[in-house]
Amino acid sequence: MKTKSLLMTATALTVAAGAAVADDMTLVSWGGAYQASQTKAYAEPYIANNEGVTITWDESSAEAVAKLRAMNEAGNITWDVVDVVAADALRLCDEGLALELDADEQLAPAPDGTSASDDFGDLLVSDCFIPQIVYSTTFGYRTDMVPEGAGAPDDICDVFDLETYPGKRSLEKRPINNVEWALLCDGVAKDDVYDVLATEEGQERALAKLDTIKDSVIWWSAGADTPQLLADGEVFIGSTYNGRLFSAIEEQKQPIGMMWDAQVFDLDGWIIPAGLSAEREARALDFVYFATDTQRLADQAKYISYGPARASSAPLVGKHADLGIDMAPHMPTDPNNAKNTFLYNYEFWADYRDDIDAKFQAWLAQ
Repeated sequence: MKTKSLLMTATALTVAAGAAVADDMTLVSWGGAYQASQTKAYAEPYIANNEGVTITWDESSAEAVAKLRAMNEAGNITWDVVDVVAADALRLCDEGLALELDADEQLAPAPDGTSASDDFGDLLVSDCFIPQIVYSTTFGYRTDMVPEGAGAPDDICDVFDLETYPGKRSLEKRPINNVEWALLCDGVAKDDVYDVLATEEGQERALAKLDTIKDSVIWWSAGADTPQLLADGEVFIGSTYNGRLFSAIEEQKQPIGMMWDAQVFDLDGWIIPAGLSAEREARALDFVYFATDTQRLADQAKYISYGPARASSAPLVGKHADLGIDMAPHMPTDPNNAKNTFLYNYEFWADYRDDIDAKFQAWLAQ
């Protein structure tokens, strides 16, 4: 058996006891600043502890569900550990495309002995999902393009106000978040959004609201798109992940401000594809045991402003590794930033995603 992680216990390899462990691993993520934080906090230390192991990155997480479906149908799973949002993890688990785990047997306990299930708590939304971070999708805007006398945008409905805040917007090329924001700004109460969105009429209502700004929207697919569009001055305001905006503002010193109103909280984490060989599954389990322990999740927060998913990691979050600034005020969970949040409904999107996706894409093509 090849060299094992310094922090691995025998439970991490129970599925492959006595078997060899694969040396090569393909990790799938989202690219950009987020993947860079994973490389520094997880991949590089793991390789340093495991002589002979190589890691290849694939930046296809946005297409994870479709690609894993295709791989499963072809009987050729080429990915070993995949970073996905929680709703996609639920779908993959429901379809039998992701490995089910026992958190307390196959994930590290907290340093004080608290079980992994208690440490992650309610963030373990699926038996197949190993949470890493709490992040939010929110808006950045060009501070030097705010109209004179208007004041900085600080309300989600400012995105739909082309009169007060003219200029291009950038929105993700999918319905998630966009349809929720549209209903909020069409007068639907926060607690009623998903009940309304579950109806044909509610879906049409959301698209009708988006129609009011459609001609001013540049649609993005990669998390790095909006920060670049903002940096180039091609849009006035745009949605993306809060960590991407942190990077643009604090690391690149771009003239960008954050608008936290109605930020959508979400979870991101790992799944292991079902159907791997025993050797590859053993390596994948060993990696996630290491990469989701208390210290590793706290370490990721040194590089990007996403809150670690373990309760035991939060007290270890300190300063940015390179900038030396306190990271806590930049987290989406900071009280000053979380005055009006919108809670993403994982179960809703696991049930409705395919149907609403199809309707949204048809609307885009009109």
